[in-house]
Amino acid sequence: MVRSTAREIAVRLSYELSFTDLKAEALLDQTLTPDYFRNLVQEDVLYAELPGEKQSAYIRKLVCGVAEHGAELDSYIEKYAVGWKFERIPLVASAIMRVAMYEILYMPEIPNAAAINEAVEIAKKYEDEKVVAFLNGILGSFVRQECGE
Repeated sequence: MVRSTAREIAVRLSYELSFTDLKAEALLDQTLTPDYFRNLVQEDVLYAELPGEKQSAYIRKLVCGVAEHGAELDSYIEKYAVGWKFERIPLVASAIMRVAMYEILYMPEIPNAAAINEAVEIAKKYEDEKVVAFLNGILGSFVRQECGE
C-alpha cells in the first residue's frame, strides 16, 4: 500500500470519528482488519490492500493525532477560513485539513508541500472545485503564517 492510500484511509477514519462514540484506538482496532477490508473492497478499491505494519502505524499515528489535537486543528481551520463559519465547512474537507495540518505540525519528516498536495488530491475525489480551492488556500495560509514558509 502506498502512503497516499494510507493517508486517504486516515482521512476517512478521521471523518468517521465525527459520527461515532468510539475512541480513535477502538475505531482503528475495528477497521484495520482483514475482515473489514475484505467486506469493503467490493464497494471501494481503496480497501483492495490491507495496510502493512508500516502503513498501519502511519494511519494510527494520523487518526490518533487528529483525535488528540482536534480542538487545536479546528482552531487553525477556523482562523484561516476567512469569511466562513467552521460549521459551514464540509465535514470531509475538515477531516482532510485536520490530517494535513497534523502532518505539518507534528510529522516533520513529511514536507509541508507534500502534505498540502496530498490533501488537495484527496479533496478532488470528494469535493467540488470551489471547496478544493478553499482548502488549498487555508492550508497555504496556515503554512505561510504558522510555519514561516
